[in-house]
Amino acid sequence: MSNLSLNEQVLFDEDEVVAEEVELPVVFLQDDDDLIDFGALPPQSASSSHKHQIPDAVANFLRTLQNALTTRAVWELHQLYENSFVKLTEKFYAKSAWPNVESVAALIGEDDAIFLALYKELYYRHIYAKLQPSVEDRINSYTNYCDLFNLILTPVEPLELELPNQWIWDMIDEFIYQFQSFCQFKSKGGSGSAKSKVEMESLKERPDVWNVLNVLNVLYSFTQKSRINEQLWVSKHGGDMTEAVGQFGDASLYRMLGYFSIVGLLRIHCMLGDYTMALKALENIELNKKGLFARVTACHITTYYYVGFSYMMMRRYSDAIKAFAHILLFISRTKQYHVRSYQHEVIQKKGDQMYALLAICLALCPQRVDENVHTILREKYAEHLNKMQKDGDESIPVFEELFLFACPKFISPAGSSSSSTETTTTGASLPAQTLQQLKPFLTEVRQHHLIATIRSYLKLYTSLKVDKLASFVGKTSEELRTELLVYKHKTRQRRWEAGSVFEGEYASPWDLDFYIKQDMIFISESKVERRIGEWFVRQISKFEDTITNLNRLG
Repeated sequence: MSNLSLNEQVLFDEDEVVAEEVELPVVFLQDDDDLIDFGALPPQSASSSHKHQIPDAVANFLRTLQNALTTRAVWELHQLYENSFVKLTEKFYAKSAWPNVESVAALIGEDDAIFLALYKELYYRHIYAKLQPSVEDRINSYTNYCDLFNLILTPVEPLELELPNQWIWDMIDEFIYQFQSFCQFKSKGGSGSAKSKVEMESLKERPDVWNVLNVLNVLYSFTQKSRINEQLWVSKHGGDMTEAVGQFGDASLYRMLGYFSIVGLLRIHCMLGDYTMALKALENIELNKKGLFARVTACHITTYYYVGFSYMMMRRYSDAIKAFAHILLFISRTKQYHVRSYQHEVIQKKGDQMYALLAICLALCPQRVDENVHTILREKYAEHLNKMQKDGDESIPVFEELFLFACPKFISPAGSSSSSTETTTTGASLPAQTLQQLKPFLTEVRQHHLIATIRSYLKLYTSLKVDKLASFVGKTSEELRTELLVYKHKTRQRRWEAGSVFEGEYASPWDLDFYIKQDMIFISESKVERRIGEWFVRQISKFEDTITNLNRLG
């Protein structure tokens, strides 16, 4: 591997990066005592180095976990990770950190670098989830991710390690979450206290920590090392899969890390506001076929959420509606399994956000969706839908409210420590990066208001004169012609049917179209017939489920 300094790094294009030529950022190690003397770290933090008294149940869990990792017992690892770790956390560490790595190393030995790195990843993840991470925790967690990913990426042969798909996804997901959390922490400039100011000054000495280029570098390295894009391309177009897989791509660990890194790139580019790059990251993944993302529910939902949001911000409302309706139907059909999952609350919140985004898209581009999804949507956002369908500025605050509730937490690629905020039309104080996405969206909404007014008149006629329609909307004939041209432009969208999610043919998803000949407007409206057969099939299925449940109770 060749060295690549921070100053030499650029935003890598996926097709230009070769994994063997990418080196992860070098971490500047410092002793805790030096950092405390310098004033960068408080004397006590969530990850304080005092010795922990490890309960017997936790000690047995750690030994069993190490043994399962050594023997590559994936199913046992799955049970330990999803069940035992969660239960032990609730019992012993609901309000405190897990034992520090020094205590664990003394228990199981210091020579197992892979186990200790994986444990530290869980350790800091717990701090982020249950406690308040300090600056020391943020730096140390980043350092551990560098160490862990170097252990995986630097060997000349695949690492003899297997992890459950859920663990691999959570690791990539948490890596991106901590990067996002750090960007938000830095943009706020701390709490304003003297201690916070010292911490923020100390971060200026570490520009490598959670640098956006370093984070993207990691994800692109995994995709290149695993040759996952080559595998997906061959799977879609045909070819020699053996050649495409390569030495590392044949290992489950690398293949899944590469695949989940693609979804991670989708997420990061979306948070940065680059929706074109977000969708291009998935160019070799076919959403209309069951892919590897469906193996992990959280990954499945995350993929469709960010794809749908990217579509919405690119004015591809029909595709956004299709993405949101598909995944929301999946969530509603499998909700009985989510209740038992430790990620139930996360899935539920993400579902609520997608219902809000679906309501926005349907208000801007009305069309028919699945009846089950539509019923739940009306239960949650009936009042919002009614307000958004009204003309005038009174609907703008509703669009803004739903957008701010459902949008991702945007970040600045510069990682600026400026805490600048701006005020919206409703009086909300928002970070500059969020407002940069909100303003063009609301501009688009305002342009759609007149479209809805014109459409309501056109639906009443098969033909009418331009002057007559102009008098209805209070415009001159020339102004109306301009507005009709805007109507044509805004109702023409790119629609995805198959292949890459970025592709699609331009068409109008609306049920009403028109053309102008001299001074006459000719309107054609296509009525979408209601599919009665599908309605009966759904009702029969519900009836059978009810009978099954009654028989089970009886």
